[in-house]
Amino acid sequence: MFIDTHAHIQMREFDHDRAEALARAEAVGIKRMIAVGYHLAASQKAVEAAQRYPQVYAGVGIHPHDAETYNDAAEEALRALAKQPKVVAIGETGLDFFRNRAPRAMQLDAFRRQIRLARELDLPLIVHDRDAHPDTMQNLGAEGAERVVLHCFSGDLAMAEEAWRRGYYVSIAGPVTYPKNETLREIVRKAKTDRLLLETDCPYLPPQTFRGQRNEPAHLLHTAQEVARLMNMPLAELGRLTAENARRFFRLPPLDQCSESNAS
Repeated sequence: MFIDTHAHIQMREFDHDRAEALARAEAVGIKRMIAVGYHLAASQKAVEAAQRYPQVYAGVGIHPHDAETYNDAAEEALRALAKQPKVVAIGETGLDFFRNRAPRAMQLDAFRRQIRLARELDLPLIVHDRDAHPDTMQNLGAEGAERVVLHCFSGDLAMAEEAWRRGYYVSIAGPVTYPKNETLREIVRKAKTDRLLLETDCPYLPPQTFRGQRNEPAHLLHTAQEVARLMNMPLAELGRLTAENARRFFRLPPLDQCSESNAS
């Protein structure tokens, strides 16, 4: 049993086959997933997906690309969404100094405010960090963030070890299967096993087998197989371990319980 801790199953890329994609994931053992919002509309759709599908939960947040939209009204909207059933996290939020689609000052402000919102609501924080490693870690520390996952981890081993010292979680996605990504494979080999999560970030970042195609939750199995190989661990044991980590981090119900939802 696996949990995809970061998926965008609510995106339009899945509008023609969302139910089928969820069924394919179920068939290979992906029993739950977090649909993660990245602006207000996407967060609302994540909440709706969680309400419709028993295996889906939601995160609500504003991505650094959309940091210019973060204001008092947006924060109130996020706060209201976060109080909906099956919302288990704030995010994704964070910093992206690679594309710089929003001014850095605005990214920093939106990030800090969402850290504070997560603390206020006692929810974990899903963090996007691209080419902004020092600023990401500095702001998380300065704002007293405690329940943190660094999604689709792209830092080095020193950053991962600092994250683990702070009690943060590191989430591994499809890039661990890419031939040139030895840095991430080395991090997995040395991972703190009670702070490790798995994700697809679908429809982005498919594992190597599916490069150039749309990623989907079922492809998490390919990432898991590589992680299990690197950790010299049976696949079933990795599933048990990472699913329990996800359940604990997001405060999900026990894995043998069905979620209440308006599934149809």
